[in-house]
Amino acid sequence: MMTNEQLLQYLPVPLEETLIGTLGMEFIEITKERVVCTMPVDGRTRQPFGLLHGGASVALAETAASIGSFLHIDPNTQFAAGLEINANHVRGKKDGIVTATAIPLHIGRTTIIWDIQLTDETGKLLCVSRCTVAIGNQR
Repeated sequence: MMTNEQLLQYLPVPLEETLIGTLGMEFIEITKERVVCTMPVDGRTRQPFGLLHGGASVALAETAASIGSFLHIDPNTQFAAGLEINANHVRGKKDGIVTATAIPLHIGRTTIIWDIQLTDETGKLLCVSRCTVAIGNQR
């Protein structure tokens, strides 16, 4: 399992200066087989009607898939970038914490496909997402 400190050494900017930091995302588990991260439901992540914004859910899902994909590449010669993402929002949420659990469905040479489930604190499904991450060679 990669620690947050090990991951941070490869990032060109601090997480606090990215969308990850802006939305308050935190990593709980980072392995090749599974990535778990959380995000608060608060003023940063709610839509104007008081519910978790679908775009914030998608941002959390793609973050989990992207970080997980990073573990499957050589960061010195390759990159991982989101290619496609979809999401089905099953249930709304007004406050608390959302947890994303990402599991790779396909690990190929040029793509990795992830299944990401977002749940609330009681394990109820909020959103299911699938994300395809492209793997390329750095120039």
